[in-house]
Amino acid sequence: MLVGVCDFPGSYAFPPTGYGGIERWLWAVAVGAKAAGADVHLLGPAWRDDLGTRWTRKPVRLEDVGRGSAAARDLAACGYDLLVVGHEYPTLPAWRRIRDTLDCDVATFQHNPDFRHAPDAFDGKRHRLYCYSPEMIERYAAWRPRQELAVQLGLDEAEPPAIKGDDLVWLGRIDGEKAPHLAVRAAQLLGRRVRLVGPVFDREYVQRHERLLTADHVEWVGELGGPAKTAAVHSAGTFVYTYARDYVEAGAAVFGEALRAGTPVAALTWRVGTCAEAALCPDTGAVTVLGAEADDERAAQALAEAIRRTEDLDPATIQAIGKDRFDPQRHFNALASRSC
Repeated sequence: MLVGVCDFPGSYAFPPTGYGGIERWLWAVAVGAKAAGADVHLLGPAWRDDLGTRWTRKPVRLEDVGRGSAAARDLAACGYDLLVVGHEYPTLPAWRRIRDTLDCDVATFQHNPDFRHAPDAFDGKRHRLYCYSPEMIERYAAWRPRQELAVQLGLDEAEPPAIKGDDLVWLGRIDGEKAPHLAVRAAQLLGRRVRLVGPVFDREYVQRHERLLTADHVEWVGELGGPAKTAAVHSAGTFVYTYARDYVEAGAAVFGEALRAGTPVAALTWRVGTCAEAALCPDTGAVTVLGAEADDERAAQALAEAIRRTEDLDPATIQAIGKDRFDPQRHFNALASRSC
């Protein structure tokens, strides 16, 4: 099987050195395809040039190729069986014009909860859309999505054997949608330290919660990638997951990152059928579900109780489940299958 994994214009490299969700997902697909024995072409100029000789890089984007051009003929001659691409592209006319000449399958994962696709973007068979949670399946039901847990990887992020960690860790972009202040307050209620890992996206949010976010039990780590990111998750006693009441999580990478490291997850959610419930089980974490009417203090108390429930979980068991559930080869095989 020949697989083309397509980049897209953006501010991050493929794979990124730190933050960058869809970019990390596409890299995981490429790694999984290689592990499954497929031939892989990394399509587009944003793929890094330090990935080694085992990777074939072709710096061309379908949307930039003219129909009938030499570049279009070269792409057709490759004989791709499957293209994997960011979720916007099956709706982009310029990309679809060339895609249609290649006569191959297309798979993408829905990473945005509010993107509107063209009515005929997916047929559920050759052109497939994948969603993480029951909540996302319902939002995109018109495009016949399949449910699948997304896998994301960075370079040099192989997890060492699991250990019983200490302190708490929260990882993600620091803004109101991700609501890390709730994790910080839960840690405070427990008398625990918490490390915040990730880039600041909203300084006004930080200022609103400055007193809490700069308390003595909080360590700001900043954005991490590679071994440093893995170590931050691996060494934690519990990974704490939060988000805002009106935010819909489309495809969180953090669950896979935590479980593959052997770190249990305590998650706060505001509805049933979310990514947290899709990713976790009683052996790997604890999910608390509140109504949106609950105030921040009640939410922090409920999250603190969820953290307590993770303290006796076995890191080795968590890691074994995580490596199976969030395996890049298994994920690629799901994306490459025409059958449900």
